Amino acid sequence: MKAVIDTNVLLVANGQHADVSADCVIECVRRLQAVQQGGVAVIDDGYRILGEYLHKTSVNPPKGVGDVFLKWLLREAGNAARVEQVSLTETAADRFAEFPDPVLEPHFDAPDRKFAAVAHAHPGKPPVWQAADCKWLDWWPALRAQGVEVEFLCPADACRFYGRKFPGKPGPALPGGNS
Repeated sequence: MKAVIDTNVLLVANGQHADVSADCVIECVRRLQAVQQGGVAVIDDGYRILGEYLHKTSVNPPKGVGDVFLKWLLREAGNAARVEQVSLTETAADRFAEFPDPVLEPHFDAPDRKFAAVAHAHPGKPPVWQAADCKWLDWWPALRAQGVEVEFLCPADACRFYGRKFPGKPGPALPGGNS
């Protein structure tokens, strides 16, 4: 198991995301613990992802499963068997030469671009794990066309949030044909 993990997975696992289902929290906890037990986390070598994790979580003392995951990640960052790092070329603030789709990039949330860029830059193209950020529901088809998969850990929650955020839009399709 190898993945690029969006910050919201850690936040949901910490109980820091209002309105997510108990199933969503359980799935995020399960996934983070699975990576710690034998998976591989993929980050950028400029520590942009780690920096965001540090900014939004608490490691001293850790209060939740996402915090514990971050502490593990910081300990293992130099261990290539557990944490793989890829280089990103930042061409402007939050813009990367490795972003998979230059047409999509301006429409993508600036802080989220690094996750897609890391997945695309990695030779194995690991999936991006996404918990409840519904905007990724609009982005995944274009990312998939460029070889980057998005795994929605909480598809029902993401679709529910999408309906609230974009009430006039039809419900989005999910990877795998579910909606």
